[in-house]
Amino acid sequence: MTMKNLLQQFVRDETGATAIEYGLIVAVLSLTIIGGVGRAADAIQWLFSDNNSRLVQAFSH
Repeated sequence: MTMKNLLQQFVRDETGATAIEYGLIVAVLSLTIIGGVGRAADAIQWLFSDNNSRLVQAFSH
């Protein structure tokens, strides 16, 4: 095989591209989930830390 044939075969090969795309999708979804869980935890903490909250009043009686 000549160098030209090897380069053409390399350019046409897309098997690694799919794995990289899936890896990027997983990375973006992971960051989104981690960010969402953090915001949900902050919201829940705020609900239970606010002294005027009905939840706090319900659990204190």
